[in-house]
Amino acid sequence: MSYLRRCLPLAQQITLLNQPAAPVYSICRQRLFSTSSRSFTKTYLFTLDRPILQSTTSTLSGQHKIHTSAHHFKKRKIQEETQKHELDLLRYDIKALKDAPKPALYLGLAGLIPFVSAPLLMNVTGCYYPEVAFAQVAYGASILSFLGGVRWGFAIPENSPAKPDWMNLTNSTVPALLAWLALLFRDNITEAAVLVIMGLGIALHYDLALLPTYPSWFKALRAILTVVAVFSLVGSLINSSVYPHKSLVSQEP
Repeated sequence: MSYLRRCLPLAQQITLLNQPAAPVYSICRQRLFSTSSRSFTKTYLFTLDRPILQSTTSTLSGQHKIHTSAHHFKKRKIQEETQKHELDLLRYDIKALKDAPKPALYLGLAGLIPFVSAPLLMNVTGCYYPEVAFAQVAYGASILSFLGGVRWGFAIPENSPAKPDWMNLTNSTVPALLAWLALLFRDNITEAAVLVIMGLGIALHYDLALLPTYPSWFKALRAILTVVAVFSLVGSLINSSVYPHKSLVSQEP
């Protein structure tokens, strides 16, 4: 009977534990130390833990949503790997050039000579030559056609990682079309140079981000060659507004 007398007020106080303002720890301290029976203490602790866990769980669920399922962690891991992979597509490691075949490396660097020689000649002589500038633009247009052909040829073989689908083959024709448009502006070298610069940038974007199936060494080489070519064309455009124009061919009166 004494236990029943003690349990009745305790049951009322335990019910109040579900309320946020219930003094949980003060009730534990008072009833735990005022009870002399060990079995009653165990029963009381078991009954007391349940509302505490319920109130704690409800508080956490109300403030933060905690996901502990394996599917959630797997989905989050896939998202992180996808973001990392997208970043890796735009990050070129220059150290990959050491893996480049020697013929590709040397011929690629030698292909920069027509680009670099034009602004270099203008800076040395202090004159802007329209014929030299157009020769530089024409060479850039031929390089654009070459880059489009590289993509087309890379997708044709059966064992190639790039498939001959609409994405690869259609995008490979864009640089050639820009090169053709650039050659139409023979009398407007500035517009032609801008078209070539746009074509080089678009081709680089295709090879590194949109269609990333080339080897790492080729992507690193493409990035370096494109940057040097673009700066060379920009240098010629700057020289056209800085130096006086002079023709290499004497014009008859």
